[in-house]
Amino acid sequence: MFRKILIANRGEIALRVLSACRELGVRTVAVYSEADRNALHVRFADEAVCIGPPRGADSYLNIPHVISAAEITNVDAIHPGYGFLSENANFAEVCDASHITFIGPTPEVIRVMGEKDRARQEAAAAGLPIIPGSPGNVDDEQAALKIAGDIGFPVMIKASAGGGGRGMREVNRREEFSKAFQTARAEAQQAFGDPSVYIEKRIMSPRHIEFQVMGDKFGNVWHFGERECTIQRRHQKLLEESPSPVMDDGTRQKIGALVTEALKRVGYSSAGTVEFLRDADGSLYFIEMNTRIQVEHPVTEMVTGADLVKAQIRVAAGERLEQILDPPEFRGHAIECRINAEDPDTFAPSPGRITAFRVPGGPGIRVDTAMYYDAVVPPYYDSLVAKLIAHGRDRAEAIARMQGALDGFVIEGIRTTIPLHRKILADPDFIAGRFDTGFLDRRFAPAGK
Repeated sequence: MFRKILIANRGEIALRVLSACRELGVRTVAVYSEADRNALHVRFADEAVCIGPPRGADSYLNIPHVISAAEITNVDAIHPGYGFLSENANFAEVCDASHITFIGPTPEVIRVMGEKDRARQEAAAAGLPIIPGSPGNVDDEQAALKIAGDIGFPVMIKASAGGGGRGMREVNRREEFSKAFQTARAEAQQAFGDPSVYIEKRIMSPRHIEFQVMGDKFGNVWHFGERECTIQRRHQKLLEESPSPVMDDGTRQKIGALVTEALKRVGYSSAGTVEFLRDADGSLYFIEMNTRIQVEHPVTEMVTGADLVKAQIRVAAGERLEQILDPPEFRGHAIECRINAEDPDTFAPSPGRITAFRVPGGPGIRVDTAMYYDAVVPPYYDSLVAKLIAHGRDRAEAIARMQGALDGFVIEGIRTTIPLHRKILADPDFIAGRFDTGFLDRRFAPAGK
């Protein structure tokens, strides 16, 4: 096991990794920006190093600063959490060159599965169903238009190097294509430093389903079931649950087996997530892979009993899956609500000082947060304030527990999405499991739209 790990992140995921390290008897190093000087991960780590000004590009994304902090504190490994440098193959390579273990997949695998066109090719070779689309990146507008016409409108233009809805455009008619193509490429260049895009058939009324996986360095890959991540706005997840209300056990076993075989082919190790769209007929299509721990990993932990973050660390240290975890068994249902510092009506950011903070408790309730009374939510980073997770014997009990927990969650001084989550949890279609990725926009459109 590692002696000391640097946590190259902030907020609740930094605390989550720190907790896992403590249970494993591993010392921790926190890195922080000037804006996070009073953050809890800084306070609770064994050592802490300031790595730059508030902007992420100058601190948490600054590879030389992170590596320097790792070297001066003499760590064995770096855990990147999610976001920031977690899927940066160059960073993983620098860690290797510095003789520091990167807690994640190899740089080669990050590149293969992080570039969407290559990931699609690997998925197709392994037998996973993929959405009809271009065979790879398409840089020429006329060639892209021809492909779109052959597929048939509507289509999606997607950034090859990115995610989170950036560099993505839906095109419903031929005459809209040129502007959307140019906009998607420009946005992809700005967000990811790579203008490459590809074309996909637009799946109507889709649901977003993802499979949690874990691989070790000995060629073993397990899946831990699926998560339903369909409740989104602006292609950003807001609420997740496991299992999916529409997934049957036969499909779970079939897709799970294909997923694990696909990742064995590429030599995948560490935690990861394979994402699919489900169409109105129930067919699943591979869309991409995230080569990191996900924000929503707690719902899988709640229904399987697995500690995915500890498993990540132990796999990186060279242990086998069968030494670390029991084969997954699924128990009950879990739901996670992302509590963001945003106006619940307009989704405008709401940074500021927290003047009251009370988290709920009770059977089946978990809260992952780095916030506290008098903490400041800075304007420089993701707006996530807390993750509220409820587990029950079935979906109805999980919903009931979540409704009670939302009522008991007090955050004052900033606006949050708690009121929006209350509306979602009370909606008859959500309760019945009848929704797709457009649910939020249709039912709870921001004020003025």
